[in-house]
Amino acid sequence: MLYIGVDLGTSAVKLLLMSKDGKIQKIVSKEYPISFPNPGWSEQKPEDWWEKTVEGIKELTAECDKSQVAGISFGGQMHGLVILDSQDQVIRPAILWNDGRTGKETNYLNEVIGKEKLSEYTANIAFAGFTAPKILWVKENEPENFARISKIMLPKDYLAYKLSGVHCSDYSDASGMLLMDVKNKCWSGEMLNICGIREEQMPRLYESYETVGTLKREVAEELGLPENCKIAAGAGDNAAAAVGTGTVGDGMCNISLGTSGTIFISSKEFGVDKYNALHAFAHADGHYHLMGCMLSAASCNKWWMDEIIGTADYAGEQGKIENLGENHVYFLPYLMGERSPHNNPDARGTFIGLTMDSTRADMTQAVLEGVAFAIRDSFEVAKSLGIKIERTKICGGGAKSPLWKKMIANILNIKVDVIASEEGPAMGGAMLAAVANGEYASVEEAAEAIVKVVDTVEPEPALAVKYDERYKKFAKIYPAVKNLFSEIL
Repeated sequence: MLYIGVDLGTSAVKLLLMSKDGKIQKIVSKEYPISFPNPGWSEQKPEDWWEKTVEGIKELTAECDKSQVAGISFGGQMHGLVILDSQDQVIRPAILWNDGRTGKETNYLNEVIGKEKLSEYTANIAFAGFTAPKILWVKENEPENFARISKIMLPKDYLAYKLSGVHCSDYSDASGMLLMDVKNKCWSGEMLNICGIREEQMPRLYESYETVGTLKREVAEELGLPENCKIAAGAGDNAAAAVGTGTVGDGMCNISLGTSGTIFISSKEFGVDKYNALHAFAHADGHYHLMGCMLSAASCNKWWMDEIIGTADYAGEQGKIENLGENHVYFLPYLMGERSPHNNPDARGTFIGLTMDSTRADMTQAVLEGVAFAIRDSFEVAKSLGIKIERTKICGGGAKSPLWKKMIANILNIKVDVIASEEGPAMGGAMLAAVANGEYASVEEAAEAIVKVVDTVEPEPALAVKYDERYKKFAKIYPAVKNLFSEIL
């Protein structure tokens, strides 16, 4: 049998066709636009996601035996607010995870409702990108749209609905809404009341590997797929990426260098960082995880290469970097504000340490190192909880860079395991679909059978010491400039 994994990203939807033994048959990617109606805002049309997903599935399955496609599941950009009316029509463009408009609402939740209460209700505090502040923003600024809301869902859930007709979500993705009681895996009545919404407006919750339904007849006909093709709930992109990299079970770690960057630590037990610097979420394997998320990771490098120095030769620019651990230029990678661990939507990208002898290569190096240093910020929080991490998997577009992997290994001073497939969320989605169809008894069993480590980047003791000194200096920069950000906006 064949399984489709759908990675609904911020810039494109990536679709992967996998055989039951985990071999990738084909990958297709379809881009769609993103709009920035005001500074710090970020929106997309859910209709664009659906259109491109349909195009992608048709192309993905054009040369295979379509009757063998047994399941479809997802990894999706998290936190985005999708609202439908009573006719299941999209009310307004989705407000995305990296949208920073909800400063007022986030402050209200954290300061008036209180972080302690939020953590009690949901195991997390409010971040500007989370879904609950977005709902409050719509309630305050677009009351006519708020009054029309019949269903609230997350981006990948819109695709699941369009395929199956079922209003659903999964525990991992719903964990990032600030509307779910993560420990008990149910909607938080207190948070729904605070946001002025009813439980019937929320989707039904499933484990990521559970079947929510099958293809609607008209959709099956349009796609040429069997009507009994199962739709599994899927997961938030980071949990799906963790499945795709085998980061399941207890005490495993994955670093994702995508548009955003994450450090993801899986756990069999529920746990909360007392300062809520890390997110405490449900995991796609049926258990839990802690996660630090930075809003701009590989997108920092893309911005630097494409917009500033104007080159498509990423590898060529990185090839000019020689003196690792000795760069005097630092970069704060907060181009869209920052989430973990600073929770500051006003934070901005910053170069510091430039002199007359600073080179283009120094600045390129600073961008790459700045992302790795920022990931270490969250890594340090995890270490403070007594969590011991000696190695990590890695995925995302940035993981294709040998230099960046070397920096991660030495800045965090851990082994970085490279896997055969770096397809992350799309691979995880396909694996979840396979579990939903009974190909594997559990997500852990699927990961053990499918995910293969093909290389390990080891930290170099002398370089790790150099980077430790550099990190200590990097860690002093944000506190020193923090108060300036709100003044220069």
